[in-house]
Amino acid sequence: MVIYPVFMLTRPESVDGRRGGRSFQPGDASDPWLVDDPLGEALHFLRMSGAFYCRSELTSPWGLTLPPMPDYLWFHVLPRARCWLETEGADPRLLQPGDFALVPHGVGHQLRSEPDAPAPFILDLEREQVSERYEILRHGGGGAPATMICGAVRFSHPAARHLIRLLPRTLHMEAANSPTFDWMQSTLRLIAAEAAERLPGGESVITRLADVLVILAIRRWIESDPGGQKGWLGALQDPQIGRAMTLVHRDPGRSWTVASLAQEVAMSRSAFAARFSELVGEPVMRYVTRWRMQVALSALEEGSATVKQLAYRLGYASEAAFRRAFKRVMGVPPGAIRPSSAPSPPGSPGSEGS
Repeated sequence: MVIYPVFMLTRPESVDGRRGGRSFQPGDASDPWLVDDPLGEALHFLRMSGAFYCRSELTSPWGLTLPPMPDYLWFHVLPRARCWLETEGADPRLLQPGDFALVPHGVGHQLRSEPDAPAPFILDLEREQVSERYEILRHGGGGAPATMICGAVRFSHPAARHLIRLLPRTLHMEAANSPTFDWMQSTLRLIAAEAAERLPGGESVITRLADVLVILAIRRWIESDPGGQKGWLGALQDPQIGRAMTLVHRDPGRSWTVASLAQEVAMSRSAFAARFSELVGEPVMRYVTRWRMQVALSALEEGSATVKQLAYRLGYASEAAFRRAFKRVMGVPPGAIRPSSAPSPPGSPGSEGS
């Protein structure tokens, strides 16, 4: 799947490399989805890069152990399966047919048809490779059949990464209790049909629909869980502080000051600074600097800009000043960050040792 670029940085260049070129920027008035909706804008950047998708055709008793993948989110779609989800530090969860589960922080975990079913490491089982990122697994003891879609995805944008870090260890959408039950079930039925028929383009349909379910689950958690109303997420939902944060997110290279941001949201400098620190948990300018470094980190990982270009676009007077700020915030110099594509799990097709 395609990773879209990070926010357009300030002072976009024209095609001939000079300052002053005009490009569409997220949040322009021409984009109706992003007007006066800071939280919606954060959700807008939940664009996923799939590292690993697997359709499992299972027969009871069955079990699977999924590997830890730091910085990735595991999801499990159960169009035709009932199983137990076990993650370290959390009580086992019973997932019913039609449910949808997330393991947001890339921790290893187990899925079992029964609590005592053996759960071999998924990468030790024989799998049919349909494409570089999509496989089919057939496993089990020959009993009742079940179908499940699993995936590990990564988020490139700093807003998305920040949001994912705030999620609980597991996130479970119960189909029977979902206000979007009909829509969710229709999506799951389409995923199941595509998985069964293996039509041309079926892999693309399955992965994109799964991505939609991931975003829906996160949005529902924000709306219904107290954790979605506090800290960074709560600050985004504050009319004035959320607006200020969005201005920084959209244009991180602008010469922001506490006074200029306060003026943008019609607050006094002192009241704005105090409220920002209270809701966000850190001072305004520390947040601005950290956000710039997160944007820079994403660009360096994607290989979409050089250190010199980032220093220029993020408003630093010199490359040396940018390098110092990056190392202070990130703990390593920008030169230590190497471009990388979304990797496959260790041992999967295309990785070392497979």
